[in-house]
Amino acid sequence: MTQTELKDFLDEKVIQYNNQDFIESDPVQIPHLFSQKEDIEIAGFLSATIAWGNRKMIIKNSHQMMELMGNTPYDFIMSHNDDDIARLENFVHRTFNGKDFGSFIKGLQHIYKNHGGLEAVFSKNQEEDSLQKSIHEFKKAFFEIEHLQRTQKHISDPLNNSAAKRINMYLRWMVRQDTKGVDLGIWKNISPAKLSCPLDVHSGNVARKLELLSRKQNDGKALAELDLNLRKMDPLDPVKYDFALFGLGVFEGF
Repeated sequence: MTQTELKDFLDEKVIQYNNQDFIESDPVQIPHLFSQKEDIEIAGFLSATIAWGNRKMIIKNSHQMMELMGNTPYDFIMSHNDDDIARLENFVHRTFNGKDFGSFIKGLQHIYKNHGGLEAVFSKNQEEDSLQKSIHEFKKAFFEIEHLQRTQKHISDPLNNSAAKRINMYLRWMVRQDTKGVDLGIWKNISPAKLSCPLDVHSGNVARKLELLSRKQNDGKALAELDLNLRKMDPLDPVKYDFALFGLGVFEGF
């Protein structure tokens, strides 16, 4: 397949999957439940945090997280008390438990009270063509509060050679200007051109078959290679191809 043929093929797959039908089977549906900016970005952050494993279970447990916060995530973050945190203790999604959830609530409150909110933190430390340093600095700010050491593993650090799939997916939801109603695009201070593909086993395997990726591990170096190749096809909106790679892998078994 020539470069032009590959781009045409993937552009067709983006059209096939980047539409509202995608939402019903994807955790991006959780931030779509809300209309206030802070509710959207908090709901997105928490549901992206637990987005690994069975997709139905991810969505079920994300809904449970919202219910535990009274379906008013921003208000809960800003005005919770110790009893509210105690009610989270029975929550569990794989290795993310109620104590982790409580730490995340406190970390988010710290971000809003002391760092100007989620968009403000991620908008700092942007590099010319990458948000990976922004993610690294966000993690540092998030864990300035007292927390369990174990909770740190639930936010990846790309500067430690992690592909940071879940947080790159979250940034796609918040930043990408999507006219199809999937990505929410509510953050205006970050260019979609700087986004990175949420690299996981599905998108990685498809990318290797299409010779967009040669590295065998799904790590930070692989992400940099994939980003470079996707930006050649669309420098302004490279992560739209996540829909194509993920759709081909999950829905078509490509």
